[in-house]
Amino acid sequence: MPIKVLMPALSPTMTEGKLAKWHVKEGDEVNSGDVIAEIETDKATMEVEAVDEGIVGKIIVSEGTDQVPVNDVIALLLEEDEDTSALDNVDVSGGAPAPKKERPKQETSKSEEKKEEPKKADSSSQASQAPTTQSGERVFASPLARRMASQNGLDLSLISGSGPRGRVVKADIEKAMQNGTGKAGSAQKPTSGGASMPKGVDSRAQADALGQAYEFEAANKVRQVIANRLQESKQTVPHFYLTVDCEIDNLLNLRKQVNEDATDYKVSVNDFVIRACAKALREVPAANTSWAGDGILHYTDVDVSVAVASENGLITPIIKNADEKSLASISNEMKDLAGRAREGKLKPHEFQGGGFTVSNLGMFGIKSFSAIINPPQSCILAVGAGEQRAVIKDGQVKVATVMTVTLSVDHRSVDGAVGAEFLASFKKLIENPAKILV
Repeated sequence: MPIKVLMPALSPTMTEGKLAKWHVKEGDEVNSGDVIAEIETDKATMEVEAVDEGIVGKIIVSEGTDQVPVNDVIALLLEEDEDTSALDNVDVSGGAPAPKKERPKQETSKSEEKKEEPKKADSSSQASQAPTTQSGERVFASPLARRMASQNGLDLSLISGSGPRGRVVKADIEKAMQNGTGKAGSAQKPTSGGASMPKGVDSRAQADALGQAYEFEAANKVRQVIANRLQESKQTVPHFYLTVDCEIDNLLNLRKQVNEDATDYKVSVNDFVIRACAKALREVPAANTSWAGDGILHYTDVDVSVAVASENGLITPIIKNADEKSLASISNEMKDLAGRAREGKLKPHEFQGGGFTVSNLGMFGIKSFSAIINPPQSCILAVGAGEQRAVIKDGQVKVATVMTVTLSVDHRSVDGAVGAEFLASFKKLIENPAKILV
């Protein structure tokens, strides 16, 4: 029986996506791990690898089709010894609809928007039926393993795969049946503690009513996700803010010395900031947490997300285990991640997760600002520009290069004293940068 290739869920927030490009055509032979398509998600454009082997028998969804629901059939693979006649009896109901012509956004009426809402809800319900892990990633399994799991009431997301790339195979299902594990509904999913999102003011309707002239730019998927997440964060997370000034003359001098001797890297002030945050989080682990609705998650690894602006919107690639990496390693890794983030080429594991975020606007000359927390994290550090200021030392006015940083904190999981302790540790490291190198 032909193998159905489904629209994958490539991020936790993805319920539909755009099939941007096919890398195969009908009649091509594919092996497990081959790149077969590019999918534009709510975060970036990512390559999709084949899970099964076979011949591309039929492409159901043509490239360029938008709003393809997760778990819809996008192609069919013929197994060994199958010919095209086997395609005639395959049920692809629930597959992606024919591409719709886009209407000018400014002409869309409210009544038309309301008619489309039930369709979006249907897409979400279909997406929820797709086997996924708690992080939202699709579970890869062979067709036989899926049938066996369905027949025996097993949840594929609860079964560890022993096949290539963690794929669940027949032996894994048999082992789960023998051990009595993997039963659907046996695992308790974490409570997000979030709230439903109220709609904001319809600024377009207001502008029309007032006769204001404007040009409308439809939000892409990334911008929509950013808007929803930041609105949710500001409305549901009790923020408080702590600000401290750091003198960075010693840091600038050390950076100059390090870069003079370097041949394969150039360290930035932001690299020092990332490393200092990582070491401060190791010293004050109570700040490396998330609120889980009914408790606090204490992360054992120090993974620092870094806000990067791209044409599609803001994205936060992650320096994982940043406390264990050298300054040079962080510098090179950050340059690579930031470059691919701007191109929309990051893989999901490179920007999903993290326990703490750094947002630096100093390069734009911003003196200080307060950032919105990146949920479900508890803290984000807003870094301003270093500038020369008058400071009092030993009763005398002197000039020093000062950088203002502001820590935004989720009061549900991190108390004021903990936030202050983290900032004190960070300030000590930034002002004594030799400690950052060890």
